[in-house]
Amino acid sequence: MLAALMLLSALSACKNENNAKPLEEQENSNTPVPASNADRSLSRYAPPIELSFVREVGEGLEGLISNLPGETLEDNRWTRLTEETLGIKIKYDWTAKGDLYRQKLGASIASGHIPDVVQVSAQQLRELSNAGLIEDLTDVYEQYASALTKKVLSEEGDGPFETATIDGKLMGIPQTSSSIEDADVLWIRTDWLKRLGLSPPKTMDDLLAISKAFTEGDPDNNGQDDTFGIAATKYLGDPVMGLVDLMAGYDAFPNIWIKNKQGKLVYGGIQPEVKTALKVIQDLYNQGQLDPEFALKDGDKAGKLITNGKIGMIYGEQWASFLVQTSRNNDPDADWQAYPIVSATGDAPKVPLKFNTNTFFAVRKGYEHPEAIVKLFNLHLEKNWGQTAEYEKYYNTTYAVWQLSPVTPSPTRKNLEAYRQIEEARKSGNQANLKDEAIYIKKRMDHYLSGDAGESGWGWFKTYGPTGAFSIIDQYEKNNQLLYESFVGAPTDTMIDLQQILSDLQDQTYINIILGRPIDDFDQFVQDWYKLGGDKITAEVNQWYKQRRYSLDKTAR
Repeated sequence: MLAALMLLSALSACKNENNAKPLEEQENSNTPVPASNADRSLSRYAPPIELSFVREVGEGLEGLISNLPGETLEDNRWTRLTEETLGIKIKYDWTAKGDLYRQKLGASIASGHIPDVVQVSAQQLRELSNAGLIEDLTDVYEQYASALTKKVLSEEGDGPFETATIDGKLMGIPQTSSSIEDADVLWIRTDWLKRLGLSPPKTMDDLLAISKAFTEGDPDNNGQDDTFGIAATKYLGDPVMGLVDLMAGYDAFPNIWIKNKQGKLVYGGIQPEVKTALKVIQDLYNQGQLDPEFALKDGDKAGKLITNGKIGMIYGEQWASFLVQTSRNNDPDADWQAYPIVSATGDAPKVPLKFNTNTFFAVRKGYEHPEAIVKLFNLHLEKNWGQTAEYEKYYNTTYAVWQLSPVTPSPTRKNLEAYRQIEEARKSGNQANLKDEAIYIKKRMDHYLSGDAGESGWGWFKTYGPTGAFSIIDQYEKNNQLLYESFVGAPTDTMIDLQQILSDLQDQTYINIILGRPIDDFDQFVQDWYKLGGDKITAEVNQWYKQRRYSLDKTAR
């Protein structure tokens, strides 16, 4: 009897298991089935399915493809891998550049005619969800995401998923981006420091004195008044050549939501500390320490001043080494070094980190295989950082071939971890623990250190070397200097309607003050910000924060 019961139980379990499988995995279905059910995260469709996207193709991607003979956007090592491994054929309904891409995507979303998978911002995700145009991916993600994918996408905490969750449903897969690795450092031309007999700054007064000397002291030794202390662009929040981390030196954090002393969330851009920082920047402009045309220049145009040797300092992320490296094209003696940002008090300042995940992949409502997007995430991460990784084939060879993939998730701390691996190997002399990315980066630096003219590696060394940018970011974390944004939820209803108006108002007010408007215009801006919807947004943000704290407390209990 016991044997019979066990047999019946086994048969029943098999039947229930088969019924529970997605349609693609039931052998009797006429729809594509995977070749193996052992691991559904990378199971293959047979026959293959088609998955359509749209794609922005800038000069970088076009340049990459032009250097890869036999590879195109729709036929390359990534599309071939995807079809061979997953049985997914990648198709692009259309491609476009820059502003045209954004215009076409906006029109596509507005009309409801979207591809099978669409890459969107948090606001666009909510718009598509509110219109009922995309699939709920809650169960799909839970069932199909590999352990590696779940690990990587959770490295930034719950924030990316909270942003993608609307009315309790996961409406998009977040392509998480690193917050910590976007921490700004201060890049300074050390050859100018030496020429003028100056030391690196320890306080904001030191920095302002250096800026003045770089502007007025003829640091390039050409007898002309043609240099500027600090770089700036018309976008004060730019990740490179922006000025928000100069403002952080005055405890001003203009682009993030922060907690006040009462435990409420407030918008940093309207706090009184910003007014103090704007007055300092206004003085820099009036004294000729900023490019007089900075308010008309984007990053590309402002970067030409660096290339031409006219800039002495920039605030920028770790990859800014490759921008400042261009100054060496015209002046081989030009040298730069990364330093920590400084404060007005001389204490270690807080380094603002904006919530950085702003890309989500949504699936068109009614598409038969919504799990396909999760499988693409699994495959991209596996072939670059998993057990079967082929890093130099699928991620970084001489060219950044990872860009050929329709999805490009990556570990959010991969570069910081690569620095730590390299630094540990340098100190111990043991390179056995270096992984693919660290091996690749170290190889680039070794070329530079050996004097190999074929591949300088200067930028890599200035980022990953013992005193490079990541050595500073490493210390930021160890010193508890990092200030993460406190609001990480989906855009509120009022944000969707009014955020762009408020952002434009802020940008215009800040720029006008720097260019000479009375500093008290800031007070009027704060009043207008509240009247134009900031008060409602603040209430909505704090309602979200209250619910989040309740949920976290409930989970902890």
